[in-house]
Amino acid sequence: MSSTARPHATTPAHDARRLPPLAFAFAVWGLGAALYFVGFFHRVAPAVITRELALEFGLTAAALGNLSAFYFYSYVAVQVPTGMLVDRYGPRRILTTGAILAAAGGLLFAGANSLALVQLGRLLVGASVGVAFVAMMKLSTHWFAAPRFAMVAGIALGTGLVGAITAGAPLRWLSDVYGWRAVIGALALLTALIAAAIWVFVRDDPEARGYLSHLPRGADGGERIGMLRGLARALRVRNVLLVFVVNGGLTVPLLTFAGLWGVPFLTTHYGYSTATAAAYCSLMLLAWGIGGPIIGAWSDRLRRRKPLYVAGAVVMTAGCGIVFAVPDLPSPLLATLLAVTGFASGAIMIGFAYAKESVPAALAGTTGGISNMGNMMGGMLMQPAVGWVLDRLWGGELENGLPTYGFDAYRTAFSLMVAWLALAIVLAALTRETHCRQQT
Repeated sequence: MSSTARPHATTPAHDARRLPPLAFAFAVWGLGAALYFVGFFHRVAPAVITRELALEFGLTAAALGNLSAFYFYSYVAVQVPTGMLVDRYGPRRILTTGAILAAAGGLLFAGANSLALVQLGRLLVGASVGVAFVAMMKLSTHWFAAPRFAMVAGIALGTGLVGAITAGAPLRWLSDVYGWRAVIGALALLTALIAAAIWVFVRDDPEARGYLSHLPRGADGGERIGMLRGLARALRVRNVLLVFVVNGGLTVPLLTFAGLWGVPFLTTHYGYSTATAAAYCSLMLLAWGIGGPIIGAWSDRLRRRKPLYVAGAVVMTAGCGIVFAVPDLPSPLLATLLAVTGFASGAIMIGFAYAKESVPAALAGTTGGISNMGNMMGGMLMQPAVGWVLDRLWGGELENGLPTYGFDAYRTAFSLMVAWLALAIVLAALTRETHCRQQT
């Protein structure tokens, strides 16, 4: 029987147990969120240390984009298997294993003396932290009431975005003082401590701590569906496939612009220092972290998913279109556009709830893996694609021994992101409203 298959939110009258206190539920869930924090830090870190990486390992734009994308290659690859394993064996085991491997990958990245080892370290980190979000969402189905799901997903995003923001200006400052290798190595040791805490404190279901589960009796019969059959069943659902592509488009500006190419773009064409450019990118990510819980809670309150999902895609397309196409925007306007675009991207969290509600609860992990795989496709494909276009359009300009790229080159490369966002509008409009009701 699955380790996550627990009884019921409704119990006989003589059962004096109660549902877990909200603070305790967040404490259990929060250790999974801690690994998600680490994952976001690693995801964004190359954007701030691009110069160091390029100089130490002799990287072109395409090579730098490819190095950053190594994280996404493995992250994407583990999403669906993680979902199936979480449904079968429970999030506690998967989170602990992921945190241990993330610590090892971080140490390898920090100590690497060749490009191959740096790539291997980043590949290992991506695969290991890739389990965090799916496992957190599985924990959510047991530790929180169903109407809170989109809000909790938004808080998860906020936690991750704190990690991304920490990998912005704070990482820049720490790297200047201690060196980037020391900072990444210290994070790896912290990750090892997180692994130990998860194993000691986290449980798959409140029943293991003497509380009632939020999951209705028999709803989590994942062991009766079977892993491959459950995957096939989830992939036949229209909303699951649409969310896969839409969320990929909505994450593109965050993972590709704020996560890698925004800092060199802003330093080159707005004359900002690296720290200031990192702060602008962090503003976009911070707004994403704020928008996720707010838009998720708004959707929960309205009992509607589709209107806010489509609206988020529209606002993001318009905001990115202006930032990427119009040169020399006034700094206040640029900051406003990045903040509004980042806030609107909180609609991504609706996508997770949307997909989850479109399948039986037993497939929550599998569906979460599919959805999160779509999320990461944006960064995996676009980070190296933008670098490839920049290299093709490079005019031979150098600054401090590194290539620099003209505004037109960036505009052409960034147009790939706008095109995916436009497609996301169309596909979001084709989704079927769930009215926040879980399919049984």
